[in-house]
Amino acid sequence: MPWSWRYENVDGQPVTGPAETFSSQADAESWIGQEWRALAEAGVAQVALVEDDRVDYQMSLLPAE
Repeated sequence: MPWSWRYENVDGQPVTGPAETFSSQADAESWIGQEWRALAEAGVAQVALVEDDRVDYQMSLLPAE
């Protein structure tokens, strides 16, 4: 089952991001670990890891307050 990231703004609304798919959760997490700074600079505030249509978890890309 493919894994992918859903990209959202601060209001949780979808925003455009790379259409990458991964064969495993570990591959998806490794990729976001390398790309999160560029995504945040492009306006992505949070991401959701999705397996098929199921959201596994969400994660903020914003600095901790």
